[in-house]
Amino acid sequence: MTARVPGPADTPDILVIVGGSMAAVKAPTALRRMREGGADTAVIATRAAQQFITPLSLATAGNCEVATDETWFAPQPRAQHLALARARVVVVLGASAELLAEAAGGHAATLAAATLLSVGGKVLWVPAMNERMWLHPAVQANVERLRGWGHLFLGPETGAFGTPGEGSGTGRMSEPEQIAARALELLRGEDTPQDLAGLKVVVSAGPTREYLDPVRFISNPSSGKMGFAVAEEARARGADVVLVTGPVNLKDPAGVQTVRIETALEMQAQIMQAAQGADMVVMTAAIADYRAAAPKTEKEAKTPGDVTIHLTPNPDILAGLGAEQPAHPRRVLVGFAMETHAGVERAALKARRKNADFILLNYPTREGTAFGGDDNQVTLVRADGSHQDWPRVSKREVARRLLDEALQVRGRRSSSAGK
Repeated sequence: MTARVPGPADTPDILVIVGGSMAAVKAPTALRRMREGGADTAVIATRAAQQFITPLSLATAGNCEVATDETWFAPQPRAQHLALARARVVVVLGASAELLAEAAGGHAATLAAATLLSVGGKVLWVPAMNERMWLHPAVQANVERLRGWGHLFLGPETGAFGTPGEGSGTGRMSEPEQIAARALELLRGEDTPQDLAGLKVVVSAGPTREYLDPVRFISNPSSGKMGFAVAEEARARGADVVLVTGPVNLKDPAGVQTVRIETALEMQAQIMQAAQGADMVVMTAAIADYRAAAPKTEKEAKTPGDVTIHLTPNPDILAGLGAEQPAHPRRVLVGFAMETHAGVERAALKARRKNADFILLNYPTREGTAFGGDDNQVTLVRADGSHQDWPRVSKREVARRLLDEALQVRGRRSSSAGK
């Protein structure tokens, strides 16, 4: 299959060049995180990279056809390396000593090297190699030469190496979430406003677990992705961010103070504490409405017949924050609601009762926006019932729009206070 050559109208935001390292297996995760952040991606897989990961895996994660040395000379409208070099950001993921040497020496014998020689945008190197190789004077000289040309570096980190028997040291590749966050920061560049600089933003995310006994609990399938997207977007825009999250399979966002909890009571304690002095509080967490009235201290054996479990309501954290609002006149309070019917009416009522500035209404039964997805489709609902339907977009884009709206609310409130 011939790789699609990006044209002027669909130039990729981020080109990921995957180097010949065992760390190449982490490339799909980094690509997915970049796409979740709203970026269009393209991929070059070096021949060495294909010893560790297949082009199909990269193509699936990047939502694109993968360019290789084999596709370089296939019939196409224009030179593939020049088309790919139009990307606004180039990330060399799992950068090997060989790739560094090719780029620093101005080589052009491979698609990756020729593209790096032609690129006009920002270049981010993410090295991955053994510590002895990384510290070799030749490698360090190449790094310094590339830095002198304006190329940027992320890592390498100190940690365990993937090669058996090599122990640990400096040379381990940065984690995919860090790579994606840095690439997205570079992509936004001057386009990314630092309009939250100096503000404190508190975000809740994920589910809670309400234990019936030491091993059984009530919960829900919330992935936490929406809350993590809000935290990452707020941090990218300069905010001091505290993220309080229930149990999720997501890594702590870079630069964000992350607090991990399990129960609704733990969530309440951490949120109410963090919200003191906060400028914005965004409650995306799917907090359990009820908990066991009297949790068992021991796991009980299964018995025949029905079992009755007595539940008691959990505190309504959003309502508790809303009750505090008079004491925090400039704080913006945002909630999320998930409804299957009469959504706007219910969300508006929730905003009024809980003194929230606005509610983002989710639709769990709509295709592509259920729990765990990368996209979301929401309706912004205010207490007076006015609302705006947003299109289906990535959760990072929802986060951007949410924070834009919160800033507008804050601005209107400041203007009113000044009159």
